[in-house]
Amino acid sequence: MLRVKYKYNPKSLSYEKARITPSGIILRLFGYLLAGCFFSFLIIILAYNFFESPKERAQRREIEQFKLQYQLLDDRLDQVSTVLGDMQDRDDNIYRIIFESEPIPSSARKAGYGGVNRYAKLDGYRNSDIIIETTKKLDMIMSRVYVQSKSFDDLFELAKNKEKMMLSIPAIQPIKKEDGRIVSGYGQRFHSILKVRRMHWGIDISAPQGTPIYATANGEVNFTGRKGTYGNTVMINHGYGYETLYGHMDKIIIKRKQFVKRGQLIGYVGNTGLSEAPHVHYEVLKDGKKINPVNFFYNDFTPEEFEMVLELASRDNQALS
Repeated sequence: MLRVKYKYNPKSLSYEKARITPSGIILRLFGYLLAGCFFSFLIIILAYNFFESPKERAQRREIEQFKLQYQLLDDRLDQVSTVLGDMQDRDDNIYRIIFESEPIPSSARKAGYGGVNRYAKLDGYRNSDIIIETTKKLDMIMSRVYVQSKSFDDLFELAKNKEKMMLSIPAIQPIKKEDGRIVSGYGQRFHSILKVRRMHWGIDISAPQGTPIYATANGEVNFTGRKGTYGNTVMINHGYGYETLYGHMDKIIIKRKQFVKRGQLIGYVGNTGLSEAPHVHYEVLKDGKKINPVNFFYNDFTPEEFEMVLELASRDNQALS
């Protein structure tokens, strides 16, 4: 109920009841409405900034739970990455060594990762950093798993051909151990004819003229004939990057392009080329690089005998070729 208001009338020198006009009523109502809106807005601002509704409290708890789960997931991805790293290390340093295969480069294992920003759609939110970081880790792990899976496929194929590969790796002496002896090994040696020290790229096995010489692994003959200071020479390509050379031979009984097996007779010891006594000069090449042949004699000796052969081949003595 509106209170009755009075106003002083100077003409009548008395107080008279004030009359409310329609416009006054409208202005008064408008003022009430404006004040109500202002205070309502102020209350809403205070409520939104300083007080949480039950729904907001539930959402906040849910967000905190999601953040915790993302952190736990991130930790588990780190564990998976560690296990995967161990698998990659064994792949490169054990499995691929067994199968004479080159390790996978680090750049190949990380292929397809990085470059264009693939995570722009995840940016711009309050918790974007943890979401983006977790997604990056997952993408990186998926890329590494794919490369490792392809590597295992390759190793499976190598394993199926393991027997063929093992027969193609030089593993015996070119002369039976009872028929000859190692007189000079791989390394810097004094040349018995040239009288200078120079690199001796193979080993010299001394044996009587006409002693049989055998192929040390399966392969295809890719050279027969005279070859510089080596005299009568045979070269065999064994595949898998391996090649062997047999020099100073007397007689060659195989032909170029012929396939030979490990232990097959290929010729006889001679004294041809730059040589001062009957012997065979034997070399092993891997991927075109000459390496120490004595490390491939493990099929012919017991461990004790092999140690003696290593010691004998390492002596700094004269080379016969």
